[in-house]
Amino acid sequence: MSADARQRRAARHAQPAAESAAPTPRKAPITVDRITDAALQVVATEGYDALTIRRVAAVLGTGPSSLYAHIVNKDDIDDLLIGRLYAEVVLPEPDSGVWREQLLDVYAQIRDLYLKYPGISRAALAMVSTNLETLRVGEGILAILLAGGVEPKTAGWARDALSLYVSAYALEQSLVRQRRRNQDQEWVLSHEELLDRFTALPADKFPETRRHAADLISGTGQDRFEFALGLLMNNLLPAD
Repeated sequence: MSADARQRRAARHAQPAAESAAPTPRKAPITVDRITDAALQVVATEGYDALTIRRVAAVLGTGPSSLYAHIVNKDDIDDLLIGRLYAEVVLPEPDSGVWREQLLDVYAQIRDLYLKYPGISRAALAMVSTNLETLRVGEGILAILLAGGVEPKTAGWARDALSLYVSAYALEQSLVRQRRRNQDQEWVLSHEELLDRFTALPADKFPETRRHAADLISGTGQDRFEFALGLLMNNLLPAD
């Protein structure tokens, strides 16, 4: 057997050469958009109370220090979150004939976006945002109010009051939903249970509550939402 044949035969019985290790895939770079995505994921799955810089970093598979190259603090994440939501708000061309309906539609959009992410409207409270999308929506709301003939200062104050109500409404709804998921919260009452309790109150101490119990708890969440915004909007008088 020739030396060449022996080598080829030996090669068939030799341990196969170890394959070169596949290159480790490079991690996607940390960006503001990825931080915002991760923060939304935390809120959507765990609620706003779980949102911390450390938790966002964990979702991204990195340490908190990596985030500080792109954000300032937790408040900065709040600003990014609200900006991301507001990017989805569709603004109408201001119309003096239907400006109240336009306002109601814009704020209903904002409410629904808040309700998708439990407790996230808390991020909009006590914050003066500089996010361009948040400013875009604020500009659109202001333009609708001005188109309705509302004096500029009144329009600015009304915008703040309306926005505050919508944020608080969404926060309350998120808290109610959270409590209803907890079966131990026996004090979260159904409509029927609440009516029974009101009508069972002592008539000498709670005559009006007992007499008007059905009216006090009537209406859907949408009914009450529109009613509250209407109270504010219908008191806005056109500038002289």
